Amino acid sequence: MYRYIYLFILLSLGVLSNAQPSARFGVKGGVSVASATFNTDVFRSDNITGYHLGPVIEAMMGRGGLGLDAAILFSRKGFDTDGVTVSNSYLEVPVNLKFKLGTPLINPYIAVGPYIDFLIGGDKNWELHRKAENILSQIKTQSFGAGLSFALGADLLNHLQLTFNYNFSLTDNYKTFDANDLDSYKGRNYICALSAAYFF
Repeated sequence: MYRYIYLFILLSLGVLSNAQPSARFGVKGGVSVASATFNTDVFRSDNITGYHLGPVIEAMMGRGGLGLDAAILFSRKGFDTDGVTVSNSYLEVPVNLKFKLGTPLINPYIAVGPYIDFLIGGDKNWELHRKAENILSQIKTQSFGAGLSFALGADLLNHLQLTFNYNFSLTDNYKTFDANDLDSYKGRNYICALSAAYFF
């Protein structure tokens, strides 16, 4: 899967290499609703509120058309279950191919691209308050993840950018185990986020 992420980045850079993109830097932050889905109904997972914050760079071929953006974000995500909130801190690096309409004042865009994240804070192992039959009462958080992001947004007066993102993981973010099958239950993050970025 990682080769596809690298290929996406290389192809995106190749698109921009035939033009003279203008780059700008900014700061991005926002709130998110995060949850996790497991490959079987071991337990119910509920949403939690998270957040993200960090620097962002955008390179566009003009006010309208194709471009790229990338960020390095500190983010919190996880899920809630059985009275336990599983919440961890990540360093998240999204890279998106972006298309803008190029209209004045309000400039809508769509974007898609991969992201990777690294666990940097929070407990790696979480204990549940109850023990389901044949299920160990521990959730293990994985140290590395990767996924896809889809975004809709708009530039307002050139400096402010508002975005709605839907992110879903392509790798397993959590594991919990059946006593007879150590690979039985795996969970992945799903996140909806609203963010604002200010470009200098």
